[in-house]
Amino acid sequence: MDQTKYDYAIVGVGAAGLQLVLKMIKDDFFNEKRILLIDKDKKTANDRTWCFWEKGETIWDQLATQTWQTGLFHNKTETISFDLEPYRYKMVRSADFYAYAKAEIAKSKDIDWVEDEILDLNDQQIIGSGGTYSANHIFDSRISGEFQEKKDRYHSLIQHFKGWFIRTETAAFNPDVFTMMDYRLKWKDSTSFTYVLPISSNTALVEFTLFNDRLLPDVEYDMYLREYIDSYLQVKNYTIEEVEQGMIPMSDYPFHKHHSKYATKIGTAGGWVRPSSGYSFKNADRYSTMTVENIKNGKRPEKGIANSRFRSYDSIFLNVLSKRNDLGEDIFTKLYTKPEIQSVFRFLDEESSIFEDFRVMFSLNRPQFWKAFLTTFWR
Repeated sequence: MDQTKYDYAIVGVGAAGLQLVLKMIKDDFFNEKRILLIDKDKKTANDRTWCFWEKGETIWDQLATQTWQTGLFHNKTETISFDLEPYRYKMVRSADFYAYAKAEIAKSKDIDWVEDEILDLNDQQIIGSGGTYSANHIFDSRISGEFQEKKDRYHSLIQHFKGWFIRTETAAFNPDVFTMMDYRLKWKDSTSFTYVLPISSNTALVEFTLFNDRLLPDVEYDMYLREYIDSYLQVKNYTIEEVEQGMIPMSDYPFHKHHSKYATKIGTAGGWVRPSSGYSFKNADRYSTMTVENIKNGKRPEKGIANSRFRSYDSIFLNVLSKRNDLGEDIFTKLYTKPEIQSVFRFLDEESSIFEDFRVMFSLNRPQFWKAFLTTFWR
């Protein structure tokens, strides 16, 4: 048993947990505070790629594998090019982020990082397979088991994907332009698309993604990736250098109800991921900053996180796609072409005004949205 009583413990050291501890160690308020990081393994592998948009230069530029200011959107009838200015779309590979976080954490004498599998939390106690740990407050990134039991009562989908980092024999990509979504190749009547993130003229991440309610056999992801590379990128000779695969729950399930006096849920488990998009890295950055400010001001750590207004919008979106998953191409075409892309980014970043919100929502002018809108706001 570990006899140390920590001020804070962070259970799970993915993007949310590491971003939170990075914010803590860079703030003088947390000087001399004992912090425990605990996970079943210390992150090292490049197990995922995070993409997000930002204005100007930030701390993440030093870790970005590539950034873009021009994007493409394809559907079956047209190709739309959009300029992101003043934003840039940025790509950070998890191995680079993990290495950076570990180097920063190593500078602090007040942080312990323990490898252990967590079995349970009991007030201010963390029960692991290798020991029991105590903390005044616990930040927990594990998704509640109740979510799996009750998610069917809510509007729930899965964002699931498989991507290949490929290297071509000859130049095949424009490294200054990325593909946000390409709907020319879809799995049956679903919201499914491919995106392409060129790193150089002959290297890129090509990823096939679905927003629906069922996973595919692994061979089907591979089949769609091969077909896209062959038919749409028209690349014949290439090697697969890395593979990444994953899934993100997209649900209007009330994750926030699992916060307690001594434990705060973070990451997906705390509603940090926008259910309508699955974007997580930028949200983890923003919400960890809010969490730190709340602690410093004597508020509950989760205060103001997962804004109810924007979660209502997410619920509308999920309501429509859970009932009519075939509408994804039309919905995203309108989303990325009717309002300016900058308005969409502000909307997804929860920085938009009510006026901008309605401009974005009205651009998705379909009967299904109006019905879902009325159901959500007048239920």
